[in-house]
Amino acid sequence: MLKDWKKPRMPEEAEIRERIKAAREKLELRQLQLKERNLPVIVLLEGWGAAGKGSLIGKLIRNLDPRFFKVLTFGAPSPEDLRKPFLYRYMKGIPQAGRILFMDGGWMEQITRERLREELSDREYARRIESVRSFERQLSDNGYLLMKFFLQIDQKEQKKRLEGLLEDKDTKWRVGDFDQWQNRHYDRCLEVYDQYLRDTRMSCAPWYLVDAEHRKWAELQLLETLLAGIDTALQNHEIAVPLLQNPFSLEPVPRLADIRLDQSLSESEYEKQLKKYQEELSELHNRLYRKKVPVIIVYEGWDAAGKGGNIRRLTEALDPRGFEVHPIAKPEPYEKSRHYLWRFWVRLPKTGHVAIFDRSWYGRVMVERIEGLCTQNDWQRAYHEMNEFEKELSDWGAVIVKFWVQIDKDVQLARFQERQNTPEKRWKITDEDWRNREKWDQYETAVEEMLEKTSTAFAPWHILESNDKRYARIKALKIVIQEIKRKLS
Repeated sequence: MLKDWKKPRMPEEAEIRERIKAAREKLELRQLQLKERNLPVIVLLEGWGAAGKGSLIGKLIRNLDPRFFKVLTFGAPSPEDLRKPFLYRYMKGIPQAGRILFMDGGWMEQITRERLREELSDREYARRIESVRSFERQLSDNGYLLMKFFLQIDQKEQKKRLEGLLEDKDTKWRVGDFDQWQNRHYDRCLEVYDQYLRDTRMSCAPWYLVDAEHRKWAELQLLETLLAGIDTALQNHEIAVPLLQNPFSLEPVPRLADIRLDQSLSESEYEKQLKKYQEELSELHNRLYRKKVPVIIVYEGWDAAGKGGNIRRLTEALDPRGFEVHPIAKPEPYEKSRHYLWRFWVRLPKTGHVAIFDRSWYGRVMVERIEGLCTQNDWQRAYHEMNEFEKELSDWGAVIVKFWVQIDKDVQLARFQERQNTPEKRWKITDEDWRNREKWDQYETAVEEMLEKTSTAFAPWHILESNDKRYARIKALKIVIQEIKRKLS
């Protein structure tokens, strides 16, 4: 791309001024249309040091309503960022529907800098590229317009600009050590940037190379390309996204009807095993923190299956400073207006900590599917997207434990009735629980498809037979201990 790039013909200055004026007015109108259509836009500007990313963003936003756009600058990751998955800070920043995010640098800058510093092996680089391609495709598939620009200047022009900035005491601070290193090693940087652009060029998120030698000409290229992308996105916003084949190796999971639910533990045996396994888990938690290994535990299951009591027996064994339980309910408006996985990304634990999800991203293929809260294309596509999400967490180094808590219909009815007839438990039973029970067969079909399509080798499902809650609690403790030990060994 960069190596064989040819400069486009630059119009006369008068024509540039006239076209910029028209494009600014059009972008102002398109911002209102984006707001009306709830279409989120991410404009990513990458490029050489001193290529003018910041000043160009300033020109792009000149006529826009500041209530509906945001500008983010991503420098080197902070110590806190380094304790989260690589894509965490970028996913955290994505805009709500109907808003525009302008990014001064992003994931390309981080990856290529680490590559140039020889901090990424070939294998690690390939993994990052796979993550970026999945991330960008998911944004596009979930309704985001992602416009990626690379601002190109040659070595001579870059050196001239850097020297000009260094000569002025008010702009000297804008030149970093890496900018000067980049200019001295221009050919090496060109090689790495060219490879990255080729590796991350996709039809859903192409790269646009901008001749940034002349500032007004660069502004015009950006404006007109951005407007063309917005116009296409507004026309195609309702088109369904093709479903992808699942490339992940899947583990077999039994049909719900074939799961034996007659396992049980006596009270004395339960207390004995509970003490033993909680002590063991407590010791392992200290090792997890010391080795900075994150743990993510997901609970899904039937209403009244005993998820809350099961979670409580786990957390009793953990240092309260090192875990958090996330009860997941209906998304808030600000969560609903973003990619559906966003609210789970922002709840991920730091390295060495434990996050427990009481319900999770799998609501997409259960309650949202059955209640018609998303389209058929949305929930069918979600199996692959959730597998990609969990693969990202696994590659980060997380222990992922997923539980389906299984009971039969008669046990659920008995527990519902007990809750309804016990004043201190009545808050646990709602009209929605009874409505969901009426759709048991629909949910069973959805659950079986979910288990079948998302039980991967790196994040398999574990069934907790919970007609006897004591048995399910001990089994959960044993599985969590087993998975942590496997990671620490």
